[in-house]
Amino acid sequence: MAPSVTFAIDGDDGSSDEVVVPTALLETLADGDETSAETLGDLAMLSAAQQVHAMLHHSPGEPDDDLRTIEEETMALFEDRFGVSFAEMTGHDH
Repeated sequence: MAPSVTFAIDGDDGSSDEVVVPTALLETLADGDETSAETLGDLAMLSAAQQVHAMLHHSPGEPDDDLRTIEEETMALFEDRFGVSFAEMTGHDH
């Protein structure tokens, strides 16, 4: 099996998990001299933004105000992390 790296994820609520990712994947996706942890953090933020975007804009039915608030908060954190909006990064806007 190819080399991999294990990351521990610890939540503020005391929960924890681990994720194992191929080292070559992180090296391929790294932006410049970004560390493996930073690259995985970027992937987590991007995935969270994609998921909430899909739930709000691509699911049947009308989303409720709580989901709209979650999406707004997520997209603000996304922009704080990457310096661009989700729409700018992905070319996908509503």
